[in-house]
Amino acid sequence: MAGETPITVVGNVVADPELRFTPAGAAVANFRIASTPRTFDRVTNEWKDGDTLFLSVSVWRQQAENVAESIKRGDRVIVVGRLGQRQYEKDGERKSSYEVQAEDVGPALKNASAQVTKNGQQNGQQQRAQGYGQGYGQQAPQQGYGAPQADQWSTQQPRQGYTDEPPF
Repeated sequence: MAGETPITVVGNVVADPELRFTPAGAAVANFRIASTPRTFDRVTNEWKDGDTLFLSVSVWRQQAENVAESIKRGDRVIVVGRLGQRQYEKDGERKSSYEVQAEDVGPALKNASAQVTKNGQQNGQQQRAQGYGQGYGQQAPQQGYGAPQADQWSTQQPRQGYTDEPPF
Protein backbone atom coordinates (compact mmCIF):
# COMPACT_ATOMS: atom_id res chain seq x y z
CA MET A 1 0.00 0.00 0.00
CA ALA A 2 2.91 2.36 -0.57
CA GLY A 3 1.76 5.81 -1.62
CA GLU A 4 -1.90 5.05 -0.95
CA THR A 5 -4.01 6.74 1.71
CA PRO A 6 -5.39 4.22 4.23
CA ILE A 7 -8.67 5.22 5.86
CA THR A 8 -11.15 3.89 8.41
CA VAL A 9 -14.60 5.47 8.39
CA VAL A 10 -17.60 4.82 10.62
CA GLY A 11 -20.87 6.04 9.18
CA ASN A 12 -24.43 5.33 8.14
CA VAL A 13 -25.29 3.74 4.80
CA VAL A 14 -27.19 6.32 2.72
CA ALA A 15 -28.70 3.91 0.15
CA ASP A 16 -28.83 0.13 -0.28
CA PRO A 17 -25.66 -1.24 -1.90
CA GLU A 18 -25.96 -1.69 -5.66
CA LEU A 19 -24.49 -4.99 -6.87
CA ARG A 20 -23.19 -5.22 -10.44
CA PHE A 21 -20.98 -7.57 -12.40
CA THR A 22 -18.16 -6.68 -14.77
CA PRO A 23 -18.10 -8.27 -18.26
CA ALA A 24 -15.49 -10.69 -16.87
CA GLY A 25 -17.95 -11.72 -14.12
CA ALA A 26 -16.35 -9.98 -11.13
CA ALA A 27 -18.88 -8.67 -8.60
CA VAL A 28 -18.71 -5.05 -7.44
CA ALA A 29 -20.97 -3.37 -4.88
CA ASN A 30 -21.22 0.40 -4.61
CA PHE A 31 -22.83 2.39 -1.82
CA ARG A 32 -22.47 5.71 -0.03
CA ILE A 33 -21.97 6.41 3.64
CA ALA A 34 -22.45 9.55 5.70
CA SER A 35 -20.15 10.23 8.64
CA THR A 36 -21.05 13.10 10.97
CA PRO A 37 -18.66 14.06 13.77
CA ARG A 38 -20.24 14.92 17.11
CA THR A 39 -18.63 17.18 19.68
CA PHE A 40 -19.67 18.12 23.17
CA ASP A 41 -20.12 21.86 23.72
CA ARG A 42 -19.24 22.52 27.36
CA VAL A 43 -20.72 26.01 27.25
CA THR A 44 -24.23 24.84 26.31
CA ASN A 45 -23.74 21.40 27.88
CA GLU A 46 -25.04 19.55 24.80
CA TRP A 47 -23.84 17.50 21.84
CA LYS A 48 -23.54 19.21 18.45
CA ASP A 49 -23.22 17.73 14.98
CA GLY A 50 -20.39 18.81 12.72
CA ASP A 51 -20.34 18.85 8.91
CA THR A 52 -21.35 15.54 7.35
CA LEU A 53 -18.82 13.79 5.13
CA PHE A 54 -20.37 11.73 2.32
CA LEU A 55 -18.13 9.07 0.77
CA SER A 56 -18.69 6.55 -1.99
CA VAL A 57 -17.53 3.01 -1.24
CA SER A 58 -16.76 0.23 -3.69
CA VAL A 59 -16.29 -3.39 -2.71
CA TRP A 60 -15.17 -6.20 -5.03
CA ARG A 61 -15.62 -9.95 -5.60
CA GLN A 62 -17.13 -12.23 -2.95
CA GLN A 63 -17.10 -9.46 -0.37
CA ALA A 64 -19.29 -7.38 -2.72
CA GLU A 65 -21.91 -10.13 -2.75
CA ASN A 66 -21.69 -10.46 1.04
CA VAL A 67 -22.12 -6.69 1.50
CA ALA A 68 -25.13 -6.61 -0.87
CA GLU A 69 -26.76 -9.42 1.16
CA SER A 70 -25.92 -8.03 4.59
CA ILE A 71 -25.89 -4.22 4.55
CA LYS A 72 -28.87 -1.95 3.92
CA ARG A 73 -29.79 1.72 4.06
CA GLY A 74 -29.58 3.15 7.58
CA ASP A 75 -27.10 0.56 8.88
CA ARG A 76 -24.09 1.88 10.73
CA VAL A 77 -20.92 0.38 9.25
CA ILE A 78 -17.16 0.43 9.64
CA VAL A 79 -15.27 0.66 6.35
CA VAL A 80 -11.51 0.10 6.10
CA GLY A 81 -9.76 0.73 2.82
CA ARG A 82 -7.87 3.14 0.60
CA LEU A 83 -9.04 6.65 -0.16
CA GLY A 84 -8.96 7.73 -3.77
CA GLN A 85 -9.85 10.96 -5.56
CA ARG A 86 -11.48 11.14 -8.94
CA GLN A 87 -11.54 14.34 -10.98
CA TYR A 88 -14.10 15.05 -13.66
CA GLU A 89 -15.64 17.91 -15.57
CA LYS A 90 -19.32 18.84 -15.28
CA ASP A 91 -20.89 21.84 -17.00
CA GLY A 92 -17.42 23.08 -17.91
CA GLU A 93 -16.36 23.08 -14.26
CA ARG A 94 -13.63 20.81 -12.84
CA LYS A 95 -14.87 18.81 -9.83
CA SER A 96 -13.56 16.12 -7.49
CA SER A 97 -15.14 13.16 -5.78
CA TYR A 98 -13.70 10.85 -3.16
CA GLU A 99 -14.14 7.10 -3.02
CA VAL A 100 -13.03 4.37 -0.63
CA GLN A 101 -11.83 1.12 -2.19
CA ALA A 102 -12.90 -1.10 0.71
CA GLU A 103 -10.75 -3.87 2.05
CA ASP A 104 -13.22 -4.63 4.85
CA VAL A 105 -16.80 -3.65 5.58
CA GLY A 106 -18.64 -4.63 8.72
CA PRO A 107 -21.55 -3.58 10.89
CA ALA A 108 -20.75 -1.22 13.75
CA LEU A 109 -21.82 -3.02 16.92
CA LYS A 110 -21.88 -0.09 19.33
CA ASN A 111 -25.68 0.15 19.17
CA ALA A 112 -26.57 -3.03 17.25
CA SER A 113 -25.92 -6.74 17.15
CA ALA A 114 -25.16 -9.05 14.25
CA GLN A 115 -25.05 -12.75 13.58
CA VAL A 116 -22.08 -13.88 11.52
CA THR A 117 -22.39 -16.69 8.98
CA LYS A 118 -19.11 -17.82 7.46
CA ASN A 119 -18.81 -18.53 3.76
CA GLY A 120 -16.65 -21.39 2.54
CA GLN A 121 -13.00 -20.75 1.74
CA GLN A 122 -13.28 -20.52 -2.05
CA ASN A 123 -16.64 -19.71 -3.61
CA GLY A 124 -19.07 -19.06 -0.78
CA GLN A 125 -22.21 -19.39 -2.91
CA GLN A 126 -21.19 -22.76 -4.35
CA GLN A 127 -20.10 -24.21 -1.03
CA ARG A 128 -23.24 -23.06 0.81
CA ALA A 129 -25.30 -24.84 -1.82
CA GLN A 130 -23.30 -28.00 -1.06
CA GLY A 131 -23.89 -27.64 2.67
CA TYR A 132 -20.49 -26.18 3.56
CA GLY A 133 -19.69 -22.78 4.97
CA GLN A 134 -21.58 -23.39 8.21
CA GLY A 135 -22.12 -20.44 10.53
CA TYR A 136 -20.84 -20.21 14.07
CA GLY A 137 -22.48 -22.66 16.40
CA GLN A 138 -23.94 -24.75 13.59
CA GLN A 139 -23.23 -28.43 13.11
CA ALA A 140 -20.40 -29.07 10.63
CA PRO A 141 -20.24 -32.14 8.37
CA GLN A 142 -18.69 -35.10 10.18
CA GLN A 143 -16.60 -36.42 7.31
CA GLY A 144 -14.65 -35.00 4.40
CA TYR A 145 -14.32 -31.28 3.86
CA GLY A 146 -15.33 -29.23 6.88
CA ALA A 147 -15.09 -32.08 9.39
CA PRO A 148 -14.04 -31.00 12.89
CA GLN A 149 -10.29 -31.37 13.38
CA ALA A 150 -8.00 -31.18 16.37
CA ASP A 151 -6.27 -27.87 16.96
CA GLN A 152 -2.77 -28.46 15.60
CA TRP A 153 -1.41 -25.36 17.36
CA SER A 154 -2.69 -26.20 20.81
CA THR A 155 0.00 -26.63 23.47
CA GLN A 156 -2.51 -27.94 25.99
CA GLN A 157 -2.40 -31.57 26.99
CA PRO A 158 -5.76 -33.23 27.64
CA ARG A 159 -6.59 -33.00 31.35
CA GLN A 160 -7.79 -35.78 33.51
CA GLY A 161 -10.54 -35.18 36.01
CA TYR A 162 -13.06 -32.36 35.91
CA THR A 163 -14.61 -31.61 32.53
CA ASP A 164 -16.00 -28.21 33.48
CA GLU A 165 -12.56 -26.66 34.12
CA PRO A 166 -11.35 -23.93 31.78
CA PRO A 167 -8.52 -25.17 29.50
CA PHE A 168 -5.70 -23.15 31.11
